[in-house]
This record gives sequence, C-alpha cells and structure tokens, in this order.
Amino acid sequence: MYNPMKELTRREWVLWLGSLAVVLAANLLAGDVDPLTLVAAFVGITSLIFAAKGNVWAQILMVLFSILYGVISWRFRYWGEMITYLGMTLPMAVWSTVTWLRNPAENGREVAIQRLTGRHVLGLVIFGAAVTAAFYGVLRALDTPNLLFSTVSITTSFLAASLTMLRSSYYALGYASNDVVLIVLWLLAAMEDPAYLPVVVNFAIFLLNDLYGFFSWRKREALHA
Repeated sequence: MYNPMKELTRREWVLWLGSLAVVLAANLLAGDVDPLTLVAAFVGITSLIFAAKGNVWAQILMVLFSILYGVISWRFRYWGEMITYLGMTLPMAVWSTVTWLRNPAENGREVAIQRLTGRHVLGLVIFGAAVTAAFYGVLRALDTPNLLFSTVSITTSFLAASLTMLRSSYYALGYASNDVVLIVLWLLAAMEDPAYLPVVVNFAIFLLNDLYGFFSWRKREALHA
C-alpha cells in the first residue's frame, strides 16, 4: 500500500515535526487546550507538507481542515471565514483533488506543474473581484467582526484555492498572503479572548510551511524545465 509519508525528505520531516511541536506547545502554554483547534492545526500542517510535495493527499486533508476551521470560525462569529472555507475552499479542494489526480507528473506521485497564461490571470482578476464584492455584501449584512480584514481574507483565499486548482507554483504565495491576513484577524480576536492566541501561532506556522511550499514548487519547476 502506498504510504505518502515515505516521500518526505529529512528536511520535511524536521519541518513537519517541528511545526507540530510548536503548535502543541503554544496550545499547552495557553492553559486551556481546545481539542478542535489543535486537531485542525495538525491536519492543516500535514496538508501543507504534502502540498509542498505536490501530493494529492494535501487536497484530501484540506477538505477535512476546511470543515474543522469552519466550525472554529462559527464559534467566534467570523462568518466570512466560515462561509469562505465551507462554501468555497472546501468545494475547490475537492475540485483540486480531481484535477491533481488527472494531471500527474512523470513519476506518477506528484502533480504536474502548470504555467499560468494570460487567460488564467484575467480569469483570476475578474472572478476574484466578483467573489470579493459578493461576499462583502453578505458579510456586511451579517455584521461580521473586522469586516475589512474578513473581506481581504476572502480575496486571498479565492486566489489561493484557484491557483491550487490551476496547479501553479504561486498557490503557496496565495495561501501565505491569506495566512498574514488570518494572523491579523485572530490577533484581533485574541484581544477580546486570549484563548484564541494559539490560533495566531497556528497560522504563523502555516505561513512558514506555505513559504517552504512555494520554494519547493519553484525548485521542482526549474528541474522539470
């Protein structure tokens, strides 16, 4: 039976285990461990490690993470995050799973990287603007906390998910941008309830892993070229 963990390099094992250790320590030091937040972080980190490898398991785990994060966002009334991950990121992760399975690289264990065309960029700009405008209206009607950052989060989430589906190396920069926005959002939440500080640490670790994913894909892209 195929075991994707066997594909990880020594560096990736260190990054994965180190990320899990930091997240666990942050949650324990917070004094009040939220099992759901901890499990979501572990799933998200593992998904990002596989994403850096171009392994389809990244998208399967992203489906699970979207569900868990949607519940966490619902508890704080971050309707934008809940709607984004359950209504957009989750279905696009399912779509990406299909796309990645249909476009394997020569070794059969990684997804083939696709270069963006002018048509791709134009589509991202048009649909990104439309999604942002539509969600802004919904979030405003729901009286969503921190409306500006919640709206920006939707834009970056859409671009990240779309670039993942398009099999572009820049997917990781999309998620890294989203991580920065989410760090700000949850810092604002932590100012009201310190229990959310571990979530800030979680997304800081996600940012590190997404940056690694970008450089990993660019290196693989250069080798294939």
